[in-house]
Amino acid sequence: MKVEIWSDIACPWCYIGKRRFEQALADFPGKEQVEVVYRPYQLVPDAPATASPHRAWLAERYGPQSVAMDDRVTELGRAEGITYDFDAALHANTILGHRLLHLAEAEYGPAAQGRLKEALLKAHFTDGVDVGDRAALADVAVAAGLDRARVTAYLAGDEGTAEVEAQLAEGRELGISAVPTFVFEGKWAVQGGQDAETFRKVLDQVATEIGERRPAPVQVAPAGEACADGSCAI
Repeated sequence: MKVEIWSDIACPWCYIGKRRFEQALADFPGKEQVEVVYRPYQLVPDAPATASPHRAWLAERYGPQSVAMDDRVTELGRAEGITYDFDAALHANTILGHRLLHLAEAEYGPAAQGRLKEALLKAHFTDGVDVGDRAALADVAVAAGLDRARVTAYLAGDEGTAEVEAQLAEGRELGISAVPTFVFEGKWAVQGGQDAETFRKVLDQVATEIGERRPAPVQVAPAGEACADGSCAI
């Protein structure tokens, strides 16, 4: 079974959804046969290259409700073992991070890409790292097991840009407008940070569907809480 997770590095619900899906996958009998890969999505594609404080940016865009957005996500994240530090977080363009995730999958494999995704989310939401900065990204990538020389050379050029842009376009063609969105076997889509029990049911259902060779696409779960166009459910 192949699961493609469309998400952004700067999406707090993507972090929660990742943890909940991993919890469900850990209890799934066929987990060894499940391949998980991450696909790019940008909540704010026009974010500037120069980072700015997350709190100030969110308040300017959404006003007083931005505090409630962050507080609720912080509380829910704590239950998943995630520490959100929105006072330290920086608003930054995530395209370089998505390119780096493409490199990880292409040259190191899905497992390495998963480790890097976790590291990037932690860097952004917990450690206040500028994920739009090449040097900072190289440090995160090396800690996740990638080669520094390769990463540095890769980020200095435009390798992976066309591939990431093609994947972003593919996401739009699939109708993905909020993240995280989990696409199973290219046919079944589940949107949002569902709870682990729901993800487990989806894994069981998809395993049954592909075992019985049923080709028709189905919606296996209603949309959960997600982020879209730079905002998140509160």
